[in-house]
Formats: sequence, structure tokens, C-alpha cells
Amino acid sequence: MKEIHEAYAWRYATKRFDATRKLSKEQLDKLLSAAQMAPSSYGLQPFEIMVVEKDDLRKQLQEAAYGQPQLTEASHVIVFAANKKVHEALIDSFVQRVAKTRGQSTESLQDFRNMMVGSVSGKTEQERFQWAARQAYIALGFLLSTAAIEGIDACPMEGFNNAEFDKLLNLEQKGLHSVVMATVGFRSTDDKYAALSKVRKTVDELYTFYK
Repeated sequence: MKEIHEAYAWRYATKRFDATRKLSKEQLDKLLSAAQMAPSSYGLQPFEIMVVEKDDLRKQLQEAAYGQPQLTEASHVIVFAANKKVHEALIDSFVQRVAKTRGQSTESLQDFRNMMVGSVSGKTEQERFQWAARQAYIALGFLLSTAAIEGIDACPMEGFNNAEFDKLLNLEQKGLHSVVMATVGFRSTDDKYAALSKVRKTVDELYTFYK
């Protein structure tokens, strides 16, 4: 395990993975647990995560990702898909989960439930989807941070045909739409990007302090 700042300096968006190296179950579980534990608005988690290891499916996904090598070289492909429609049934399911986990009655959570419904109903369908997608990105961030700390390489990726991914992963039937993915594994010694210095804004350029 790396120190946090050391880990963040070490990580980069890995372009070429060592296809002979695979994550252990323990390593994969740590990444997935991090994404699972990520915060989301109200704790609703209006997204699902697809973990792809099957070689034939990854080759199909690679074609839908414009031939990028990470899709077949990495140990796993992790796709984040947001709920296309955030509706009352999703909220009611969450309320039941809260009640079960915390030993409360659903009746005692009605004010909380109604507040969420009111907030969601005030948005258009497109606004709801964009809101759900942003929650998925928070989970992606937790996964990437954990990967760096654990010495696991990763590449966040938006460059893919979302509609094709939805078909290949049967997301349409689940009311989901793919929004982003991460390929995870171990960098190849042939990846020229590994040795490049990071280019970031300076503190003065990035931050505005109100004191």
C-alpha cells in the first residue's frame, strides 16, 4: 500500500497494460468495495457497475471503444451505468434498504422519502439522468483513488460508443445507460506514458481562496 500523495504521483491514465497479469480476487474486491462505499446524493446510488472479464465480450467492447488496447489488455473492464429514469420506485427501494439496514420502519422514513421524491420530481428527465451520471463519477473517483493506493493501474475512459456498450451489456433492459468506464490491471513496460511528468495547474492557477 502506498502513501496517498506518493500514490497519486505514481498513478497515470494507463494506456498499455500487461495482459499476462491479472488482479487477485482480493485486489478486485477492494476496488469494487471502494466504489460501493462512495457517497452519493441521499445515498441513493442511481447507477450500477458492470465488471467485465470475459475475453470475447471484451473484444466486442474494444470494437465499440474504437480499438483502444486497454479493453483487452487490462485485467478487468469496469463500466459505470446510470439509471436512465430516476423514479419513485428507485427511491422506495432505497427507503426499504435503509429500513432493513438500520432496523427502522418504512413509515418512520416517510418524510425522508417524500423529500427525495419532491427533489427528484422537480427535475426534468434529462436533468435526473445527468444527476445520476454525476453520482456514478463520484464512485469512479473512489475506485481510481483506491487503485492508486493499492498499486493497481487504471485508466478512466469516456471514449466509447455508449449505445453499443448498452447493447453488448444488456443495459437497455435494465433501464441503464453507460456513462464512463475504467480499465484496471498492471502497466506494461512498453507504455511510454508511464515515464511522462504530470502536467497540472499550479496551486495559484487552480485555487481561489476566500479568507
